[in-house]
Amino acid sequence: MTDTFTPKDEAETRDAVAQAAEASAPVEIVAGGTKRAMGRPIQTGLVLDMSALSGVTSYEPDELILRLRPGTPMAEIEPLLAEHNQAFAFEPMDPAPLLGGAAGGQTIGGVVACNLSGPRRIKTGAARDHVLGFTAVTGRGEVVKSGGQVVKNVTGYDLSKLMTGSWGTLGVLTDVTLKVLPAPEKTWTILLLGLDDATGVAALTDAMQSPHEVASVAHLPAGIAARSGVAYVRDAGASVTAIRLEGPGPSTEHRAGEIRKLFQDRAPLEELHSKNSGAFWQEVRDVMPFAGQDGVVWKISVPPTTGPEVASRIAAATGGDAEWFYDWSGGLIWMRLPENDGAWAEHVRDAIPGGIEGGAGEADGHATLVRAPATVRNAVPVFQPQQAGVAALSRRIKESFDPKGVLNPGRMYAGV
Repeated sequence: MTDTFTPKDEAETRDAVAQAAEASAPVEIVAGGTKRAMGRPIQTGLVLDMSALSGVTSYEPDELILRLRPGTPMAEIEPLLAEHNQAFAFEPMDPAPLLGGAAGGQTIGGVVACNLSGPRRIKTGAARDHVLGFTAVTGRGEVVKSGGQVVKNVTGYDLSKLMTGSWGTLGVLTDVTLKVLPAPEKTWTILLLGLDDATGVAALTDAMQSPHEVASVAHLPAGIAARSGVAYVRDAGASVTAIRLEGPGPSTEHRAGEIRKLFQDRAPLEELHSKNSGAFWQEVRDVMPFAGQDGVVWKISVPPTTGPEVASRIAAATGGDAEWFYDWSGGLIWMRLPENDGAWAEHVRDAIPGGIEGGAGEADGHATLVRAPATVRNAVPVFQPQQAGVAALSRRIKESFDPKGVLNPGRMYAGV
């Protein structure tokens, strides 16, 4: 039987972890619980529920700084920021619908712990680039602090970047400070219709290399586009290559016009404005084309120009029954494959440029198994296998923060 403890403050969190460390008892860390089906399955005797550590500690809109507790739901944070025409520029993904849950339940602690970022990442950076500081309880039962409430606050090791994306294996967040930015005044998306994968990704590359400050770019094959909730995309009857521009109204309108001129001879064009544009990019962000669909889902990061080749190689190696779309100018492939016992994981990782059999070579990219049954996630590496030197470093870092291995043990890699 698994017990659940919900600490009310940092002191109770510290005491709970210290007791677990003393007893060498593993602990699972949750708050919203929306990402429990991601990563390797873990079994613990204690669940540390951080949902009670919720609320904004301080918000300084003029300074673009937000400090809050980790259990604060994103559903509460985003309206607060919107009141001040601000937002998280890294556009955090909500994976709950993809994993079979309800949207809006995730917390800021989960966003930071898992380094979740959306389509705008190629312009504004990942979540870890927006974390200014944090307070956490390590596996030693010690409270550590890093960073602060200014942008230039790093001396020595930048622990904020280490903690962000560690999936709760290094510490339990009790406080986090993030940078926010003004929300775009206007959003405009230019759609190129009917391009094949290679031509579509080439167009995305040209858009990103243009002087028009493109915010995000994605390519959806026709079958994927047909699942969109946005009528202009769903009813296009063709693939959709999307180029998003944001900013002040006159600037956005001018740059959208220049993008239209750049591509007017390559494909039929359509436009999405404001609400439709926002809805479309939220679908891309949350991988909604695969929500409610059977099968396993992979997140594959590769050099953008190699995306179509990698997708084709994986489809051929797995019998052709696969579907995918591209974000981040073709550098991020979201791929759905039929469920199996995990045997196709090797094909996925071998398709990455420079990869070798088993996926642990110096591959020019990486693949993460985002959605799969627990039996599959237990049988194959969920995250990209590490080279021997990197794996040894990861173990040493884990031992430094959590010598008894009690915090989310094995969530990312076996034995770590």
